[in-house]
Amino acid sequence: MLTNLSILIFSVLFSYLLFLWITIKKREDRHSDRNVKDVKLFYNQTTDKFLAVYGEIIQAFRTNDVEKYLHYTLKNMRAVDGMKLLDAGCGIAGPASYFAKKLPNSSIDACSVSEVQIEKAMKQVKDLNLENQISARVGDYHLLNEIYPLESYDRVYFLESYGHSNDKRKLLHGVWDVLKPGGMVYIKDLFQREVENDWEQYYIDKICEDINEAYKYHIGSLYETLSILRKKGYIIHYIKIPEVAEEDFEHLSISNDFQNLFNIGKIDSWEDYVFPIDFFEILAEKPKFSNEIERHLYFMNKS
Repeated sequence: MLTNLSILIFSVLFSYLLFLWITIKKREDRHSDRNVKDVKLFYNQTTDKFLAVYGEIIQAFRTNDVEKYLHYTLKNMRAVDGMKLLDAGCGIAGPASYFAKKLPNSSIDACSVSEVQIEKAMKQVKDLNLENQISARVGDYHLLNEIYPLESYDRVYFLESYGHSNDKRKLLHGVWDVLKPGGMVYIKDLFQREVENDWEQYYIDKICEDINEAYKYHIGSLYETLSILRKKGYIIHYIKIPEVAEEDFEHLSISNDFQNLFNIGKIDSWEDYVFPIDFFEILAEKPKFSNEIERHLYFMNKS
């Protein structure tokens, strides 16, 4: 039998643990809010600079003819006409506009945390007469499951926007909520390199810290991302490096031009520079079956 003292000790301990949990949660929420505000301010201030160098497709890994890479992306996310897509971190809707023209019976919802980007996106959509297909709005993509209807999308995609998230678990869980059963999430982004040499890894870590600071980024850990996807129940269809012919590859020179022109994340010296990241594509499916009841149908139920 519990004594009054035991009950009192238990109550005090429970209250203390609850207080700690609430305090940590509030701290995490404040950190997340600060990250969103930082990204918003960054793109509100720099979008015109990006457009001056990159054009309407703000992506570092690309082909010289950027439409070739957009065609490749559309193929790799396995999007077909008639699907409903969600562009999470849409920029000025450059990729969304290309996809809409190639998939005339599809609809695309697009969001960016930057008011400047969405204003430009809406103008571009109007100029291209794509208003019946593309809807762009300001929104934090960590809140997809609050902004958009649940279980409504065939594809959710991140084209070098995933790394802006400082809470990738929350992000990918929100994606799960808005995907239809059998829907897929496509991620193309940079992930931190790993090497055996400790000294080289030190430089990689330092350069990634500099990139994160300059671009308000949180370069992802490949293993953390895969762990989040698997624990949630996604079926991982593939993870691979982008497959681009060398003669078509842009070789990241446009990113160097941007850094040098606007002194954002500028590399002061290429001597002994260690390339710090790898680009990967990931395609993962929200399964049609119940994870708990029909897990043995894993392969039978893949789309």
